[in-house]
Amino acid sequence: MATPIRVRFAPSPTGHLHVGGARTALFNWLFARHHRGQFILRIEDTDRSRSTEANIGSIVEALEWLGLDWDEGPPTVGYRQTERLEIYAEHAARLLRAGRAYFCDCSPEQLDRARDEAQARGETFRYSGRCRERGLTAGALRLRIPEVGTTVVDDLIHGSVAFDHQQLDDWILTRTDGTPTYNFCVVVDDVTMRITHVIRGNDHLSNTPKQILCYDALGYAVPAFAHVSMILGADRSRLSKRHGATSVQAFRDTGILPDAMVNYLARLGWSYGDQEIFSRDELVALFDVKDVGASGAVFDLTKLEWLSQHYVKSMAREELAARLRPFLAAAGLPATVDGDWLGRVGETLKERAKTLVELVEQGRFYFEAPATYDAKAAAKFFTPQGASRLARLVEVLTALPEFTPASIEAAVRGLTAELGLKLVDLAQLARLSVTGRTASPPIFDVLALVGRDEVLARLRRAQAVAQGRSA
Repeated sequence: MATPIRVRFAPSPTGHLHVGGARTALFNWLFARHHRGQFILRIEDTDRSRSTEANIGSIVEALEWLGLDWDEGPPTVGYRQTERLEIYAEHAARLLRAGRAYFCDCSPEQLDRARDEAQARGETFRYSGRCRERGLTAGALRLRIPEVGTTVVDDLIHGSVAFDHQQLDDWILTRTDGTPTYNFCVVVDDVTMRITHVIRGNDHLSNTPKQILCYDALGYAVPAFAHVSMILGADRSRLSKRHGATSVQAFRDTGILPDAMVNYLARLGWSYGDQEIFSRDELVALFDVKDVGASGAVFDLTKLEWLSQHYVKSMAREELAARLRPFLAAAGLPATVDGDWLGRVGETLKERAKTLVELVEQGRFYFEAPATYDAKAAAKFFTPQGASRLARLVEVLTALPEFTPASIEAAVRGLTAELGLKLVDLAQLARLSVTGRTASPPIFDVLALVGRDEVLARLRRAQAVAQGRSA
């Protein structure tokens, strides 16, 4: 019987979730779901100076927003490294008893001096092994690395990568105060959590031979490794804040939809023919980490926004209304409006917006009268003749027995014929008066959604402006 697939995402809670970390989480989640395995969330919080509860909450929130649910992890106890210190101590003691580790009392000053001397010689610093055979009983605990030989990482993405032991040194497992180091925690955690595949960023590739040697020293099987390329900015340097938004929350707050972000991140380095748009079920069915490319993937905001617009346009009315509410509140607009009305408003706008923030801004006129009018259009339409036409439009709309798009259109067309105008002339005059702009969703839908009383008030205000009076 095959061993069940178990993968993990193990962020350090030193800030918001970066899109690079989110993609790593997504690839792990997809791999687990594809193979009907388990996806584990583990918090690597041993850096107590930078790890905070707020950051843990932020990471959890980002994963939940993306819809990446985990099978094991917080809030269950035992999935934060600070809750596992006894486990690390037990494994460190095992290595010491077996002679696979030794204590070192070299001071930071000694090590810094040796590091400076290596740099002056143009060499990579490598611990000299000074304490290897001294039989010390206290100090930092170092792993005893074989002095000759090669460790090969059989990477599912990059193939076989060999590391000569002359490039490695006896790295520290636990510090002088007994606290474990990152590389040691990772090995112990992955073993005790029965992780079968380690899928992570390729900035960790240089750590992997050290970790493999630690697995060997403990007598544990080595998991499969897959090191995912970095996400790059347009200048092909590693994506960072200088390229703009980089955290999941930042993109969420601009109104990018979670399905769009998941779709986009999945395509950063992975492909399936020429297909660009994938449902989650399709991603789960098709994804395999072996199909991830080895080269860096460039983050393209334009493409992300294109995908976001696709998902905005495809969203059901009820869901769109629900997702719009927090963005209305953030824009200072009423967020507790009727859901059915809000859904219909969203339907009129979703062809015009790439994000929910854009959609709210495009539709601000539904919630409040325009504070200003497009200057060029006002000069053309807000004339004495325009004021007269607005007065007639008010009369006609006031008399309507019902205020629906169809009845409004019939009334406006009738008035157009009566005045000897083109429909566009009267429609643009009404649009400018109600929205402040000359571009909007279909004007008869707009008028019906704004409502008779508010439309009449805005038309009268525009009439006053056209007559040269203050509104």
